[in-house]
Amino acid sequence: METLSEILNNPELSKGDIIRLLSITDKSEQEELLSKAYLVKEKTVGRNVYLRGLIEFSNLCLKNCLYCGIRSGNTKVTRYSLTDEEILKVTEFAINNQFTGIVLQSGEQNNSGFTKRITGLITRIKKTTNPEFRLTLSLGEQSFDTYKEWFDAGAQRYLLRIETSSEELYKKIHPDNELHLFKTRLQCLEDIQKTGYQTGTGVMIGLPFQTTENLADDLLFIKRMNIDMVGMGPYLEHADTPLFQYKNSLLTLIERFNLSLRMIAVLRIMMPYINIASTTALQTIVPMGREQGLKAGANVLMPNLTPGKYRGYYLLYNNKPCIDEEADECLDCLANRVKMVGEEIRYDDFGDSKHFKNRKQTDNQ
Repeated sequence: METLSEILNNPELSKGDIIRLLSITDKSEQEELLSKAYLVKEKTVGRNVYLRGLIEFSNLCLKNCLYCGIRSGNTKVTRYSLTDEEILKVTEFAINNQFTGIVLQSGEQNNSGFTKRITGLITRIKKTTNPEFRLTLSLGEQSFDTYKEWFDAGAQRYLLRIETSSEELYKKIHPDNELHLFKTRLQCLEDIQKTGYQTGTGVMIGLPFQTTENLADDLLFIKRMNIDMVGMGPYLEHADTPLFQYKNSLLTLIERFNLSLRMIAVLRIMMPYINIASTTALQTIVPMGREQGLKAGANVLMPNLTPGKYRGYYLLYNNKPCIDEEADECLDCLANRVKMVGEEIRYDDFGDSKHFKNRKQTDNQ
């Protein structure tokens, strides 16, 4: 049997290797894994951190996913939607604070009115910013034509989390109907990539019914799909969801946290040039959790720029941090924390995925 050091020096990790790395329980072994991932990060994307200003502009959602606090079936949620003017004001704040891009995120809607609104919003944002200003969309499953319309309007990146690459597990965390089909999610990811976006996905770590083999398959799926950017973090339960009934069967919070760090580290080793976000969910468990994510191999942070009065209404899970702070308070805090772990926020770089650049060059050859 190979030692941990031998596995970490393999030119390519097998599924068995990945399972072994994700199953680490010894603290010194985890440190060895994280150190290896950080070395890979330093050599490929450097000690650079790229900021994406997150605007959670609406919690209206037609989906009823069994894990999500803003699912359509949760009647306890106060629903909201920012106006275009409010979104543009936040965008202006982002530019004034040296952000090179924002993320527009909302609950899922796919009617023609929503499609046209987003197209118009993208057009207005592009007119008021540097033409190179990066616009990421995280607006769920849409038609190929809608993805293309938004791309042609000026959006460059799209994030659609697969949540799990196991169809069996996917069916356990979503309602069993035509609105929540695994094959639709897969098709959408393919459409996003085909359209020309820098393509992002991600999974939840520590779900009910999830196995280590599932997580290994998730990482292999991300590599097989040639994904450019990944946002993945610990599953955190919400009291007003059907999956909450399984809370006593979950890994402990700290186990989910450490498993998430190992997932980030293994993915960095497997796909050295992609962008990996260190998610807010990590900070929910450990105060310096996002910074630990950076030390595990992540290189992107997504500070929440949503106006404070709305933040408490976009709760996908319990105990979300920073919902009582305004954006400028979060930014001051974040800059200091990043510096503390020896990383540098790059305000002078759009932070495009190097993997995406390499992929496009290959496609054009």
